[in-house]
Amino acid sequence: MGATEFPKLRLEKSMAMFADAQRLSPGGVMGIRRPYNFVQGEYPIFLDRGYGGHIVDVDGNDYIDMLCGYGPIILGYEEKEINEAVVAQMGRGFCFALVQPVQNRLEERLTKLVPCAEQVILVKTGSDATTLAVRIARGYTDREVILRCGYHGWHDWCVEVKGGVPEEVTDLTVEFEYGKLGELEEKLEAYKGRVAGIIVTPVGHPNAHPVLAPPPGYLEGVRKLATAHGAVLIFDEVRTGFRVSMGGAQERYGVTPDLGTFGKALANGYAISAVAGKREFMQVAEKKVFISSTFFPNSLEMVAAMKCLDILEREKVPESIWARGTVFLERLRKIVADSKVPCSVSGIPPMPYLTFDQAADEGPGSPGEKVYKARREYFYTQTIRRGLFVQPYHHWYIAHRHTEADLDKALSAIAESLELTAKKFPAK
Repeated sequence: MGATEFPKLRLEKSMAMFADAQRLSPGGVMGIRRPYNFVQGEYPIFLDRGYGGHIVDVDGNDYIDMLCGYGPIILGYEEKEINEAVVAQMGRGFCFALVQPVQNRLEERLTKLVPCAEQVILVKTGSDATTLAVRIARGYTDREVILRCGYHGWHDWCVEVKGGVPEEVTDLTVEFEYGKLGELEEKLEAYKGRVAGIIVTPVGHPNAHPVLAPPPGYLEGVRKLATAHGAVLIFDEVRTGFRVSMGGAQERYGVTPDLGTFGKALANGYAISAVAGKREFMQVAEKKVFISSTFFPNSLEMVAAMKCLDILEREKVPESIWARGTVFLERLRKIVADSKVPCSVSGIPPMPYLTFDQAADEGPGSPGEKVYKARREYFYTQTIRRGLFVQPYHHWYIAHRHTEADLDKALSAIAESLELTAKKFPAK
């Protein structure tokens, strides 16, 4: 018996709250959480709670969550051990004019985990960390141009929607394509003597495109070019840090940058991030580069990070996620191959993804673009109706608290949704 379409979810409360949210705030919700980044009318907008590897929306619909809050949830929701440590710290206070001792303990721990980390600065968000790293690179080199590859946040130097940002700022950031050393070398030559830093996500993840493991020799080549041109090499490990290994992608792939930025999985959802780097570069932040924030020294997030790192090490979480993700990817590849739907599996075991082939129906007069988008939208409509929470424009994650039953159910939902997609939009 073949797969059948599931009925549309009941989302009345979510939609009513969203209508009210649009009155209260521009767009109702921010950026990538807006409905047009999912499938409008099919996905919830407001969530009520989470547990294990699941989330529950305000209408009571329960989902296996493989978006994991866009990456911070490396363990799971309702992590009692972390929350209890945070509550205990609340009793001592957490927001002061001066720092608390846990800052030293966390920074010391990070220097022992991360290959490039001789010194650490703790901040709050991924955008904070990447922006600080870029400022350090510019301060160290007295140069202005930044070569970038990947998504690095919403601040002026890297924002992908240019409205509200002067061209004089955006022109100083130049993009290059992941995996192509020749292109990077061309950009370095074109801006010779002007490049302050090269910032790259060591595992490529351009929006709505395949997640890419580093090709053999690529990160080594980037390292060599950065050194040759006197540019500071920054690995943006906001997504890969503590997930692909405890020391990040730089540890797993054996290439050490000058600076690394970390966040997301560091505290399992608590807002903290870090810039870690070699002392020679980090020292710029002592006198030459300014950094200050009322909330950067808050200790609750540091306590959460310490406890999260305890669990990651004690339960060997990165190794577990990598092993389970390897099996997940193998099964996913077979499901996709059997489905005959023009799409491909990409990613690395902790960060799988499915990309619909934009060129599948190309040809004279072919509406290929519309077909691939229609396939994608229909597929994600069917997966959300089956209780699998993934997103069309962002890769997925495997969390520690996803059970084997969760992953089996996720693969079943994908298989059924692809089967229905193949019937509705047969490939030519």
